[in-house]
Amino acid sequence: AEKSGQLKRDGTIVEPTSGNTGIALAMVAATRGYRCILTMPDTMSVERRQLLILYGAELVLTPGSEGIKGALAKAQEIVDNTAGSFMPQQFANPANPEIHRQTTAQEVWSATDGRLDAFVCGVGTGGTITGVADVIKKRKDSIKIIAVEPSESPVISGGSHSPHKIQGIGAGFIPDNLDVDLLDGVEQVSTEQAFAMRKRLIQEEGILAGISSGASVFAALKVAKELGQGKLVVTIIHDTGERYLSMG
Repeated sequence: AEKSGQLKRDGTIVEPTSGNTGIALAMVAATRGYRCILTMPDTMSVERRQLLILYGAELVLTPGSEGIKGALAKAQEIVDNTAGSFMPQQFANPANPEIHRQTTAQEVWSATDGRLDAFVCGVGTGGTITGVADVIKKRKDSIKIIAVEPSESPVISGGSHSPHKIQGIGAGFIPDNLDVDLLDGVEQVSTEQAFAMRKRLIQEEGILAGISSGASVFAALKVAKELGQGKLVVTIIHDTGERYLSMG
C-alpha cells in the first residue's frame, strides 16, 4: 500500500477485524507512525481488545449480532468519512492468499516432503486455505482440502449465519478470498467441540491454542479417522490461547 501510494505518510489504516489481523496492523501502525482505527464485534475477547488499545489503535465496537459484516460496514463508513484513509480489506485483498502461496504452502509441502493426504483449515478470510490449496493441488491432485466452519453458522455449507463463539472463523459470509472450487469438503464444528478440543490441546499436549485452533484440530482428527491409518493430515493452529483466557 505504501509502494502503490494507497497509504501515504500520516495516513490512517482502517480495518474490520475479529482480532488477529487487527493486532498485526496495530503493530505495524505503531512502528510506522500511522493512525489505526479498527472495527470489531463487541463479542470478541477482552484480551484482544486490550492488545489493540495497548498498541495505540482506536477501537470501534459494533453489535455482536451483526458479526464481521457489521464491522465491515462500519469500517467502510469510517473510510468514506476519513481523508487519507486506507482499508487493507483482508477478506478481499489478493495479497492475503498470495502470501500463503509463497510461504505457508511451501512450508507445509517441505515439512511433509509432499506426503500429506489432506489439508484441514479453519476459514476466516479464506486466505490461508486458498493460498495453500492452490499450490499443493497443482503438485498433488489427490490431496483433500477441507474447510472448517462453525456448525452454528454453516455458510460455506449453504446454511445461514448465526452467532457463535469460535472467534476468528465463520465470518457469516463467503469471503472473496475463499476459492470454493478448491474445496473437497467442509467440516462443521460446534462451539462446544472447539472449546473441548482447545482444553485437550492445552492439558494433554501442552499447546496453548486458541478457540479456532481447537475447531481445526477437532476437524482434522475426524478427517484422519475417516481416511484411515497411514494417512497424513495437516492443519493449522492459528493463534495463542492467551487471547481467550477470559472466556474459560
